[in-house]
Amino acid sequence: MSKVIIIGNGPAGISAALYTQRANIDTTIIGKDNGALEKAHAIENYYGVSAGLTGNELADVGVEQARELGCTIVDDEVMAISFDGKLSVRTKLATYSGDVVIIATGAARNTPNIKGLKQFEGKGVSYCAVCDAFFYRQKDVCVLGNGEYALHEAMELLPIVGSVTMLTNGLEPSVELPSEIKCDKRKITSFNGQDTIDSVSFEGGETIEIDGVFVAVGVASSSDLAKKLGAEVKGNNIVVNENMETNIPGLFAAGDCTGGLLQIAKAVYEGAKAGTMAIKYVRGLQRN
Repeated sequence: MSKVIIIGNGPAGISAALYTQRANIDTTIIGKDNGALEKAHAIENYYGVSAGLTGNELADVGVEQARELGCTIVDDEVMAISFDGKLSVRTKLATYSGDVVIIATGAARNTPNIKGLKQFEGKGVSYCAVCDAFFYRQKDVCVLGNGEYALHEAMELLPIVGSVTMLTNGLEPSVELPSEIKCDKRKITSFNGQDTIDSVSFEGGETIEIDGVFVAVGVASSSDLAKKLGAEVKGNNIVVNENMETNIPGLFAAGDCTGGLLQIAKAVYEGAKAGTMAIKYVRGLQRN
């Protein structure tokens, strides 16, 4: 069993892994793509790099470095983190348990630019099915999204709410939906209401009544994952102390997901800090 699970295979995650694996602590790194580095066409402001590596090239070098050191590299999408005596990370394909989880998934994704979505946050718009499903018992809710993460949130809601409809906002669903989940593929123009959300409107003028909407576009962001476990989040950033620890024992965060300077140098530093503190945490568990 891996003692350290790192979510994210960018500079922060790989930096943490280089420390934990060298300390002879089994380390698993779970990542799906190269994140923000994919958009970097030439990196020339990082120590030791003067030839203008692309972001993808730098990311690939880091992953290969961790692999050669003995880390387990998993290409998968993370859906949730939970705690049942040990921290567990559930992905699309499997579940991994460990003593420490380090979130290093980069900055949170942007909220879709749909009229009313920001206005009704906390007033019918939610970003966490596990957190808020209770408030929608036997009510009719929607999940905004079209992929694995949206399906995961919908499945969390099904046993509690009255009905679940996936709103794909003009996209085809990329997953197979069970018969209990309805699917509406129309393009959305707005979410509406007075004090709280009560309907969604589509191109063409059609409107349906809803009691709430859960946003699950793309993949789960760092703050989504943290909030589901009860970790403190401020805005879109995970709150950590000087040791990169969250308020949940064994849960650390590093890199862009903690806010501040969104640069590789900062991510590498925070990853190194999280890795060294994770080593101390695991050693403390072993002594006890």
